[in-house]
Amino acid sequence: MNIENFNYELPNKLIAQYPPKNRGGSKLLVANPFSDKLQDLSFQNFINLISPNDLIIFNNTKVIKARLFGQKETGGKIEILIEQVLSDQKALAMIKSSKKINLDLKIILSDEYVVKICERKENLFLIQLNQGSFHELMELNGHVPLPPYINRPDEIDDIERYQTVFAKNKGAIAAPTAGLHFSESDFTLFDQNKINFTFITLHVGSGTFQPVKALDINQHTMHSEQFEITEETKIKIELAKKNNGRIIAIGTTVLRALESSFIDNEISTGHQETKIFIKPGYKFKLVDSLFTNFHLPKSTLLMLVSAFAGYEFTKKMYSHAIKKNYRFFSYGDAMFIEQKSLNID
Repeated sequence: MNIENFNYELPNKLIAQYPPKNRGGSKLLVANPFSDKLQDLSFQNFINLISPNDLIIFNNTKVIKARLFGQKETGGKIEILIEQVLSDQKALAMIKSSKKINLDLKIILSDEYVVKICERKENLFLIQLNQGSFHELMELNGHVPLPPYINRPDEIDDIERYQTVFAKNKGAIAAPTAGLHFSESDFTLFDQNKINFTFITLHVGSGTFQPVKALDINQHTMHSEQFEITEETKIKIELAKKNNGRIIAIGTTVLRALESSFIDNEISTGHQETKIFIKPGYKFKLVDSLFTNFHLPKSTLLMLVSAFAGYEFTKKMYSHAIKKNYRFFSYGDAMFIEQKSLNID
């Protein structure tokens, strides 16, 4: 399929620059591809859509303060986005500079911390810290890595709001944004209503924002992400399936991890890596329903949703959301693609 098939026009005013005042104060578009129905609800109605045998799965990755600002020895400004910490003093990073980036370049981050560029690795750089550790440096000097479509510097409130309430395992440089809607009180309600939930971990990387540059989407090379599924989560999934409940993925990261883990009719557990590219024509193996935010034009995540809900129905969902002034992207509103089984051609 041509990349232009996944383009749409979005008014700038619908790109959420801030989260709602209260966590969970969002709109929810409930969509069913089989009945062809769309329903405008609020996020607070989500719990009423869950059945006793369903299993809700969240991504408990934790966003690190991965954005660092520094300068060259000549005074030129430079920005570093830590993609992956390899050891205390080595990391892979994206580097933003107005001029060409040379190897052995030194970047001064503070009086104590200096980073040297050692090697180029595709679109990333291997960098080395002069002392201490990258985790320590990010905690002291790092900024919340807000996505590029949020046109403002990070603020103090973003430290809390660009992080899920259940974040546990450090390593993401982008939030699993579908999870941002849920508060502690939602989990209390889950327990009170005997609604089953569990967690996987997938560390979201910068590749999630990389545009698809190939005209033919089949020529696109997918970015790699690390994830982990525990034995406990595997058992819960198998029990939900046995009891005819739905596997409900909270976000595309959960869906990618679950679908990647299912090999030869078996869920693989432990630390894994995925480069799965889910696009129209993909046959889903584990996930029955998807709760997700609205995604960028021409993005692999929009292609994933098109595979899940059907291409034409996805266009209908997005047109409806724009017409009804839903807020888009990370701090925006959500949709729940509510269905039991799929057989999309």
